[in-house]
Amino acid sequence: MPLTKEKIVDFIREKAAHPMKMKELALSLGITSKDYAPFRNVVKELISSGELVKLKRGRIGLVSEMDVLVGKVTVTRGGTGFVENTTGDQDIMILPAALGTALDGDKVMVRMGGFSGPRKTGTIIKIVERAKRNIVGVFKIARSFASVSADNPRIHRDIYIPASATGGAKDGEKVVAVLTAWDDPNLNPEGKVVEILGLPSQPGVDMLTIIKSYSLPERFPAEVLDEAEQVAVMPEPHEIEDRLDLTDECLYTIDPADAKDHDDAVSVKKTSSGYELGVHIADVSFFVKEGSELDREALVRGNSVYLPGMVLPMLPEILSNDICSLKVNRRRLAHTVFIDFDKHGKMVKWRLADTVVKSKAKLAYEEVQDFFDGKDVPARVQRVGDNLILARKLARLLVARRSAEGSLDFDLPEAKIILNKQGEVLELGHRIRLESHRLVEEFMLAANRAVALEVFRQGQPFIYRVHDRPDTEKLEAFSQLMARLGYKFPVSPQMKPIQFARFLDKIKDDTESEFINELMLRSMKKAVYQRQNIGHFGLAFSHYTHFTSPIRRYPDMLVHRLLRLLVNGHYPVNLAKNIRGIIDHVSTHCSETEKIAETAERQAVKVKQVAFMARHVGDEFSGVISGVTGFGFFVRLDNLGAEGLIRISGIDDDYYNFDEKHYRLVGRRSGRIFRLGDKVRVIILAVDKVNNEINLLPVLKPAKKTKKAKDKKNTHRQRKRRR
Repeated sequence: MPLTKEKIVDFIREKAAHPMKMKELALSLGITSKDYAPFRNVVKELISSGELVKLKRGRIGLVSEMDVLVGKVTVTRGGTGFVENTTGDQDIMILPAALGTALDGDKVMVRMGGFSGPRKTGTIIKIVERAKRNIVGVFKIARSFASVSADNPRIHRDIYIPASATGGAKDGEKVVAVLTAWDDPNLNPEGKVVEILGLPSQPGVDMLTIIKSYSLPERFPAEVLDEAEQVAVMPEPHEIEDRLDLTDECLYTIDPADAKDHDDAVSVKKTSSGYELGVHIADVSFFVKEGSELDREALVRGNSVYLPGMVLPMLPEILSNDICSLKVNRRRLAHTVFIDFDKHGKMVKWRLADTVVKSKAKLAYEEVQDFFDGKDVPARVQRVGDNLILARKLARLLVARRSAEGSLDFDLPEAKIILNKQGEVLELGHRIRLESHRLVEEFMLAANRAVALEVFRQGQPFIYRVHDRPDTEKLEAFSQLMARLGYKFPVSPQMKPIQFARFLDKIKDDTESEFINELMLRSMKKAVYQRQNIGHFGLAFSHYTHFTSPIRRYPDMLVHRLLRLLVNGHYPVNLAKNIRGIIDHVSTHCSETEKIAETAERQAVKVKQVAFMARHVGDEFSGVISGVTGFGFFVRLDNLGAEGLIRISGIDDDYYNFDEKHYRLVGRRSGRIFRLGDKVRVIILAVDKVNNEINLLPVLKPAKKTKKAKDKKNTHRQRKRRR
C-alpha cells in the first residue's frame, strides 16, 4: 500500500543516514513493485512542493538538511529579491543576477551562498510554484514583436507577447496579461493578453487597473446574488421573540455623510455608579449562514475594499446597504454588548445579547461635531442631543484613561478625494479627525475589548486581533534616526507602549511630528488575526478582537458566530474539534486579504493624486520635507496629501552633499540645508502617470551667508582696499 507524504518525510528525517536515490528510498521503505509507481508520484509531488529536494545524481533529501531554503520571493523596484528565512533570521538577499526566472511573489527554492555585508545571500535554483497573478500594463508594439510593460515595478522584466496571443490589443492600451512560460533568464518571460482595459486616459481605466492588478473581485456570482435575494427578509415576530427588544431605546448611528451601510449604533445611559454604554452591531451572521454561497464568497473576499469613488463590498448591497444595515426608524437585528463603566471610565462589567433595535437618528460626524461646538444643527441631531452630551463625557473619560495606560494614537492624516461623475478629481485634501470620530472609535474599541475578554475568560478557542512587540533591530534603527534629528528615544529589550506614547506626546507640536509618527508606525509589526492571544501592543490591550464591522470584515462575522455557539461557556461537542482549524484558516486568509486591500487602497489614492497634480504642472505649492536621501528629498504638499521628489540634479544653485548622520542635504558653498520637516515652496516640474511620480523643483530664496562665506568676502574687500 502506498505511503503518505507525512510518513515518507518522517522516514527521511529520522532514519535515512544520507540522501538516497528513488529506488534505494523505496527499498528502505519496503515499497513493493506494485506500489512503486504511486510511491514515485508522491515523492515527485513532495519535490514539486519544496518539501524534498532532488540533488545531483538523482539523490533525494530534506530541504532543511541541504542548506536550501523554500519561501516566497519579494522583489524590490531595483530588482533585488528577498526570501523569508523560516528560521527567524534575516531574509535571504537574492542579487538580480541570482534571481533566475523568478518573479515577485513566486515560491522558490534558494541555495545559500555567501554574504553581502551583514546579510546572507542565495541563488534561486528552482521555481517551486508560480504566483497566481495578473500582469497589468501598457501594450506596446515594436517592429517585430509585442510586449507588455508591467505597471508593477516589482515585475522587473517586460512580458513578450506572441502575435497569436495579443487578443486584438492595440498599441498604448492598458491590458491584463498572464505568464505562459519563462525558462531562460536570458530571454524575456512569455505571456498572453487575456483582457483589454482601454486607453489609460479613458474614464474608469485607472481604478480598473488597480482592481485587476490586485485581483480584486468585481462582481458577485449569480448564485450568490440569488441567495442574497432569498435571505434578505426580516424574520417574523415569533421567530425572534427570544431577542431583547431595544426598539424604544435612544440609540443612533454616526457615520460619514455619504455612508450607505450602517453596521454599528450606540447608546449611553447614566447610572448610579457611572455609565452604561450600548454598542449595537448588525447581526449579519443571522442572514449569512455558515457554508452558504454567501458565506463562501464573503470568506474569499475577506473584507470590503474602498477605492476613491467606489466600494468593492464583501456582501451584496441588498444585505450590506439594506436588511443588515441599521437604518433609521427600521427594525433590525443586532448583536449588542452592554458595558458598565465607573465614574472614572474604568470598564467594570459587560454582558452580550441578541437584540432587535430601531435607530432613532442617522447622524454624520460633521453634524455631531457642529452640535458639540454649539453650532446650528438639524432637528434630528437635537432630538438625541442629551444622549450625545452624555456620550461625549464618557468618550473623554475613555480617551484619557487609554492615553494614561500607554495606548498609542497615531493621528496621521487620511486622504480626502472628491470626484466628479467621470471619476476625475475635483479636489484633494485631508479628512480632519474630529472629536466625533474619536467618540465612535473609543466606543468600538471598548466593545471589541469586552468581547475578547468575555471569551478568553471562558477558556475557549477564539479569533483575536493581535499586535506583536516591535523588533529590537527596527527600534534601534528608529532610535538612531531620532538621534540624527536631535531627539532621544532610548531602546531596551522589554519596552512598553507607554514609553512610545510619552515620546509621541513630547514631539506632538514639532514640525517633524507627522513624519516621526509615520516612521514609528513603520518600525512596528502589523496587526493580524490569530487564535493565539498575545495582546495588542499598540493599543496596550491584553485582549482584543474585531466584533464591530461584520458587514465589511469576515473575522467580525466569525466572532458573532462563535459567540452564538458558546452555550454555557462551551462550543457544541460536534464542532469543538474543528473550531481551531476554522479559526486558523480564517485568520491566515483574512490577514492576507486585508494586506492586499490596504495596498490597493493606497495605490488607488496615489493614482488619483498624481492625476490631479498633472493638471498643475508649472504651478507653485507649499509643502514639508517628508524624506531625505542621497539623490534628493521628498516633499508632501500642504493640504493635498500628494508627495513629490526634488532630485539633487534639479537644484542648480549649489552642489549638495547628503549628511546621513543628520538626515539632511547641505550645500557645499552656500551652506543651505534641506532637512526633514522643513517647510519649502516648490513648482510642479513634471508628472509621470505611468510610474505615478511627481517631480518638483524648489523655489529658492537667496541663501543666508554663513559666517565662513562672510569672512571670505570681507577678506577679499580688505585685500582690494590694500591694492
